[in-house]
Amino acid sequence: MVGDIETSPADVQATFCATLVDEWVRLGVAEAVVAPGSRSTPMALALADCPEMAVHVVHDERSAGFVALGIGLRGAPALLLCTSGTAAANFFPAVVEAGLSEVPMIVLTADRPEELRGVGAPQTIDQIDLYGDHVGWFRDPGVPDDGERTLWRGLAGEAYTHACDGPVQLNLAFREPLLGDPGPLPEEVVQPRPVVSQRRHDPVPPGFDRQRGVILVGGRSDVEASEVESLHAMTGWPILADPVSGMRHLDGVVTTADALLRHEGFANDHMPEVIVRVGRPAASKVLAQWSARAEATLIQVGGPGVIDPDHNVAAVCSLGDLFGARPTGSSGTPWLARWMHAEERAYEAIATFLDSVEEPTEPGVARCVAENLPDDATLTVASSMPIRDVEWFGGHAARAHANRGANGIDGVMSTALGLSLAGETSVVLIGDLAFTHDANALIGLAGRGSDLRIVVVDNDGGGIFSFLPQASRLPAERFEQLFGTPLSVDVVGLASAYGVPAVTVTTTNALVDQLTNPGPWVARVPSDRQRNVEIHNLIQAAVQNALG
Repeated sequence: MVGDIETSPADVQATFCATLVDEWVRLGVAEAVVAPGSRSTPMALALADCPEMAVHVVHDERSAGFVALGIGLRGAPALLLCTSGTAAANFFPAVVEAGLSEVPMIVLTADRPEELRGVGAPQTIDQIDLYGDHVGWFRDPGVPDDGERTLWRGLAGEAYTHACDGPVQLNLAFREPLLGDPGPLPEEVVQPRPVVSQRRHDPVPPGFDRQRGVILVGGRSDVEASEVESLHAMTGWPILADPVSGMRHLDGVVTTADALLRHEGFANDHMPEVIVRVGRPAASKVLAQWSARAEATLIQVGGPGVIDPDHNVAAVCSLGDLFGARPTGSSGTPWLARWMHAEERAYEAIATFLDSVEEPTEPGVARCVAENLPDDATLTVASSMPIRDVEWFGGHAARAHANRGANGIDGVMSTALGLSLAGETSVVLIGDLAFTHDANALIGLAGRGSDLRIVVVDNDGGGIFSFLPQASRLPAERFEQLFGTPLSVDVVGLASAYGVPAVTVTTTNALVDQLTNPGPWVARVPSDRQRNVEIHNLIQAAVQNALG
């Protein structure tokens, strides 16, 4: 009831949804990703009828989830809507990634009303707390009741507040008929205070101020480059920055850490006594193993939660805490100079080798994309070989995003699409396996007005497995069956089937030219898995020779 006017249940549902959307817009939410369906009709219409809300319709729910993730990487949560049933389950990979990386996201799962749950109703699954601990907040408010209209804005505000630190799920039960007309919306209310962070915070451990220290910088840290630069200036410790950090332009950065630490003599002679890790760890397994072997005091700064697979994090601190300890580190010693001298030699060896190889190589493609990325573009790389090649060989120009929360190959292009929907240029570096896995991101791409430029390294299968023990210990036939997994997919033909322009490039110069063209497009670069392993080994041999 509104005053003395009786409101139909369908109109109540419409008003409820319009109120939530109005409140989210007031709080700063501007984009929604909608996977089409019937049960979600009241919310879908509320989103589409809101002039301040940009609505992106994505037909595949798994792709839609990662598009919302990409939008969330820009800072504000996207609304992610689906109908009831397995549609909500298809959001799961993106929700997991968002949860592990603390990416803002408001997941709206439409559902059947209580009387249709657990009785075999079609397109109905148990959606209560569907995502478990992967979301930081869950509510199932039931079918909208006009008598609770004063609570609706508070519900939207609570969802938004929690979503700023990662994904949340709001399970929305709607009863037929689903089409209604929204009435007057409840008045605006004062929202609850922000949730107080429960993150671990330790004092600076004793023995922190040591000569042999390193600063490892990764992604999702919420730490400013100027702060890392200040710690480096105070301590003289080298900065081992991966591309996801966006800090490879700083003074004192080592970009060739993986290659340097494969040199046994260098790795042993440069064992650190203290490690300050800012944000998420890099992709390099060699770097991770060296860090664990060092038995150094490891201090984590920033990052999504405590990341401690080796159980060696001594403390979780802020950079302000470390500045307060006034460390002098390696000041007045040759520690930094030794690292930078080795970096210079390794960097030159890698560049010289890549320049000497005539055919496009996977490391060379990674370096080419990094060096020719438009200034206003964001690079998204797959979490298999592309992120490693950009980290190892991308040099100082390398800056990228990768879904490193769960390290899956899911949704790479969809994430990049989400990043591009604000009108920015978005470049993707991906293998043919991950490209095929997320091919539904190409649905409707040609009509979105999105500048999405996709570079596909096509080695016909899972290239990263060729570097693992399985490749040398298993019979070739068994390895190819279970790990190499040749796809025999026509990458250019597949892209063309979705209406996306596609070409094959076979020279570095052609790739450089292609990268200047506005998207959307797909550029296939052919490669060979065995030759790729050989190229990596030759690069490492060149670095070994340079270091002596």
